[in-house]
Parts: sequence; C-alpha cells; structure tokens
Amino acid sequence: MALKLKLHVLRGLVICGLFAWLRTAYGNSPSESGGEGSSGMVSGASPTEFLDKLLEGYDGRIRPYFKGPPVNVTINIFINSFGAIAETTMDYKLNIFLRQQWSDRRLKFSMWNESLSLDPSLLSKIWVPDLFFANEKGANFHQVTTQNRLLRVSPEGYILYSLRLTLTLSCPMQLQRFPMDYQMCKMELESFGYTTKDLMFTWAANDSVQLSDDVELPQFVIDGIKTTTCTKVYSTGSYTCIQATFNLARQMGYYLIQTYIPSLLYVILSWVSFWINMEAAPARVGLGITTVLTMTAQSSGTTSSLPKVSYVKAIDIWMAVCLLFVFSALLEFAAVNFLSRMDKEIQRKKQRKNRRPVKDEDGRKEHRFSPFAAFTMHRGGPHENHAADVDLQQRRNSKVGLKQDGSPAVAILQPNPAQAERDKAKEEINKTRFHNYAKKVDYISRTAFPITFLVFNMVYWLIYLVILQKPYA
Repeated sequence: MALKLKLHVLRGLVICGLFAWLRTAYGNSPSESGGEGSSGMVSGASPTEFLDKLLEGYDGRIRPYFKGPPVNVTINIFINSFGAIAETTMDYKLNIFLRQQWSDRRLKFSMWNESLSLDPSLLSKIWVPDLFFANEKGANFHQVTTQNRLLRVSPEGYILYSLRLTLTLSCPMQLQRFPMDYQMCKMELESFGYTTKDLMFTWAANDSVQLSDDVELPQFVIDGIKTTTCTKVYSTGSYTCIQATFNLARQMGYYLIQTYIPSLLYVILSWVSFWINMEAAPARVGLGITTVLTMTAQSSGTTSSLPKVSYVKAIDIWMAVCLLFVFSALLEFAAVNFLSRMDKEIQRKKQRKNRRPVKDEDGRKEHRFSPFAAFTMHRGGPHENHAADVDLQQRRNSKVGLKQDGSPAVAILQPNPAQAERDKAKEEINKTRFHNYAKKVDYISRTAFPITFLVFNMVYWLIYLVILQKPYA
C-alpha cells in the first residue's frame, strides 16, 4: 500500500514538472508569446515588454563606446537610378539606398536568436551617425506610401539602418575635349560633428557600391566605380570621409548626328559655288550668305547648352573652322568677281585720267579732251554770247586743233585707224586675261578647299581620339 502511494506521488511530480517546463518554453498563450512566427523566443516576455526593457536606461545622446574607441560605421550603397548629367549646372542625380551598419552593445538581447526589424520611429530614441553628403546640392526623402526607412537590430547589438534618397550632387567637369571627354563624378560621405576620435566611416568589404541592372545613361557609359577614403581636416578637427568616384565615358553619337555631320554638309554645300558661273552673282552670293548664316545659327545652338567656360572646347574648334571655310568660300567669290571686272576698272581709270583738269595760261582749270571729244563738243553748237566764254572757247580751239573761227582742223580730227584697232585689241586681251585669272581662282578653289578641309579633319580627329585620349587622368 505504501509502495502504491509513493508511485502516485512520483507520477504527479513528473506531470507537474513537465507542465512547468512546457509553460516556460512556449509561454502561457499565443497572444503572450508574440503570435505566429515567434518560434525563436526563449523568454515569456511580450514584444512590448521586450522593447521597453531594451531601451530602459538607453541614452541616445551618447555614442556607443563613449570615451572609448571610435564607432566604426560600415557603408553600403545601392544605386536604383542614375539621372541625367547636366553640363550647364555641372551636377548629376542619383536615387539610392543608403545602408549604414554599426555596433551598439547597449542594444544586445538574448530573448530572440534572430535579427528584429523594428519600426523606424525608434530611430529617434537611439544613437544614429551624423552622416551627410559633402558635395550635395539637393536631396529628397521618400515617403510614399510610408517613410522609406528600415531599422534592424541583431542579438549581438549590430544595427542596420537603411533609407532611400534622391540626391543632386555636384560634379565639376573639364570640357576641353567635349564631346569626346571623360568625366569623374564623385560622391563624398562625411561626418558633420564627430571627429575621427569618435567616428569612422568605412566601405563595406564586398560590393560597397552596387548598380541596378536597369541603370542606363543617355550620353554616358559607366566604366567603373572607385571607392576611397578622403579624411577632411578643418579648423575644428579631422573628420572621417569616404568617397565613391564614378568613371563616365561620353558617347558622342548624339553630337555626331546633330552637330558634326550637318556642319560638314554645310561646308561641302558652300563649295558648290565654285562650279557656278562667275556671272551668276545673285546665285553665288545667296548660297554663300545662306551657308554662313546657317553655320552661325548652328554654332550658337550648340554652345547654348554648355556652360560659359573661359577655355576652348573641341566642339568650339570644329564649329569655328567650319564657319571659317564657309566664310572663305564667300570671300573667294568676291575675289573672283573683282578679277572678272578688272578690265572695266582699268578702262574707267583711263577715262578719268583723260578727263583730269589742267590749267590754262590764265591759271584757270579746264578739262583736257581728246580730239573726238572736242569734235563732239564743237558739233553741239556755239556757246552763249558772253565775252569770257567766247575767249575761253577760242583758247580751247587753239589747244584741240580748231581754227580761229571754230571750224575743225581736218588733220587733227581724223582718227588713226591703226591706233584704234590696237586699243581695241588691247582691251580684249585685258578682258580675256582677267577672266582667265578669275576662272583659275575658281579652278584652284575646287581642289584647295576640299584638300585643306580633309587635312584639318585628319589632324582634328587624330589629336582628340588618339593623342589626347587620356581617360580619367
């Protein structure tokens, strides 16, 4: 009887011990244990009690390891999109996930054996690094549909803080080789208030800067990303800084289609005037002025989308030389037109020379006429009956071979046929000679202009595509 009683007591003790163990391991009820998915819990405390106890006595104003070694913050960046790069304002846009990770032993816990994703509102209660972008010109947080922030704490006290940002960062550019240039755009992350004695930023060991597979730039290709440190020293101390450099190679397809090929065609079009008859002045002048104005307008449109820098860019040299060739073609026609009319100019000079004023015996000026002109003047009728005019007519008659009564002297008025023929032949020779000179200028220009422009192209592209091709110098 006593033996049976002992067995019943032992059985009751075993059942009570088993029930107590199950209650300790799994909690009193699902609501108290944190609900579904909390199989890693090793305590009976609720999540609310857990958070209150975790932050009990925590002071977010004091950094981890206060008065000890600096806090090491590991940075990782994921680039969602890479916006357009603006040459006029020298900046670029990024949409990124900024991830920071550091250790804070005050937030260690043992109630769960896995990391906990907490509400971002707790960020106001814990210590967070004072990171900022040194070359930032503008930034936006994203709050659709909620604040795009993440807070995760591991049992060892490691904190992961991630947020989504859209940044406008400055990118000083060197445009001497534009549009065949390479640019290096930087992103600088720096501590604002903590010196290197309190805080250190480091890039993550693997994939510190990641690019989305969908990232594509309209004019550039990302050749690589280089991560370095850039500790800054100011009058208030030395501050930690890390830097990511994006190596960007410009694709000149747009400028080749919109600028280089059209300007090349305008230059070739200006050469068409060399094959147009020199007598067709309106056609050649209209063609020349049209090409000059078109080149000027295109040059202005190209430079309007670029910053007003003091140095010469590669595209400036191209546009200036193309404008020079077009303007030279217009000047070439001016020279041709002048040469073709040179014989007439010489003839006009001779006529003005024959009509130059001379002084008579009384010191008064009178015009010297040829015999033919004198004969024509005599046939035009007598002068007015004025004494001075009659006296002047008598003196003129005596100089040009007229008799005292005004009748012409036959020996003087008869022209020399041989001399007239020689003068006429000389005029024809002069006319033919100057016309040939003008045609020769056109003929030489048909070859000289294309060859000179071809040589310029060879030198231009050789210099900018081969000699000066120093990426990311």
